[in-house]
Amino acid sequence: MTIITSIEDLRVLAKRRVPRMFYDYADSGSWTESTYRANSSDFARIQFRQRVAVDMSNRTLATTMVGQDVTMPVALAPTGLTGMQHADGEILAARAAEKAGVPFTLSTMSICSIEDVAAHTSKPFWFQLYVMKDRDFINRLIDRAKAANCSALVLTLDLQVLGQRHKDVRNGLSAPPRLTLPNLVNMASKPRWCLGMLGTRRRYFGNIVGHAPKVADMSSLSSWTAQQFDLTLSWRDVEWIKQRWGGKLIIKGIMDAEDARLAVASGADALIVSNHGGRQLDGAPSSIAALPAIVDAVGDAIEVHFDGGIRSGQDVIKAVALGARGVYIGRAFLYGLGAMGEAGVTRCLDIIRNELDITMAFCGLRDVRDVTRDILLPGTFPR
Repeated sequence: MTIITSIEDLRVLAKRRVPRMFYDYADSGSWTESTYRANSSDFARIQFRQRVAVDMSNRTLATTMVGQDVTMPVALAPTGLTGMQHADGEILAARAAEKAGVPFTLSTMSICSIEDVAAHTSKPFWFQLYVMKDRDFINRLIDRAKAANCSALVLTLDLQVLGQRHKDVRNGLSAPPRLTLPNLVNMASKPRWCLGMLGTRRRYFGNIVGHAPKVADMSSLSSWTAQQFDLTLSWRDVEWIKQRWGGKLIIKGIMDAEDARLAVASGADALIVSNHGGRQLDGAPSSIAALPAIVDAVGDAIEVHFDGGIRSGQDVIKAVALGARGVYIGRAFLYGLGAMGEAGVTRCLDIIRNELDITMAFCGLRDVRDVTRDILLPGTFPR
């Protein structure tokens, strides 16, 4: 029996159990992957100030994100093809998040649909939106998210064009998977995954197939998707979507102080400092390197969230110390999902919660809302 003590343990197990094309999809970046690697490695340079002989009793990690109570400052990030890491993956991850008391964010490019996730959960989740040229389709997506009682809309702005991910090209990534001989041989070596996929009807992009015009099956999906990402996306579109949505709006993909100020002007409720997990502009700074300047630029005018490279509870508290109200985990929960299904996502969240709690205690604090840059050793973090 494998003993799971860290997110790295979950990653190793997921790599054994998930077909190569889908594991590589989750665990890769664009071009040289320099930004992908920096997202994680830059955390290691940040050091804590350890405190002693302080009261560490009655600690709490509870806080809020866009006005919603959360048991710790963590949300599950929107990730495409989650249902290809494990059968019914989005449903399982949403259930685990609900039990843990943290938000789950469903991607537009999910395998399970908005309606599927709503039918299998009891509390509101968040929905992530990509802006397509077909504005009627976007209107319908927003209406479906409203009907599912989604409590926040996460609008991703950094995917007007796709960064090339070499592993996806080599693997011939598609959903359902392209049945080449190497892919068949690799999938045959993953019996748990295969049995799970045989037992579900959810093997395509549930938010798109059957909902977008002329996309009735997988054969017509790829050509439609390739034509739909909107190169003309502007802040006027953001304002239109905010008005159309009418609820909490979170802007994802901010890496520059000027764009952060534009996010404030758009009327959004929060922004996410994110470089799309190093999957878009290779050579951009890590998210944690960009965070402090963006926090300083916007002050209290908008809630600042963080995404990119979180692999532990220590990473979470470092981002919070540098000004993030909350953080999003993507790959970390995908490793758990691929490794052990819903139980793996729960294990991922438990690991992060425990590491966050213990680290906060060592830094001399009892309430995560009191965490500031004071817990970090001067000279070890970006300014």
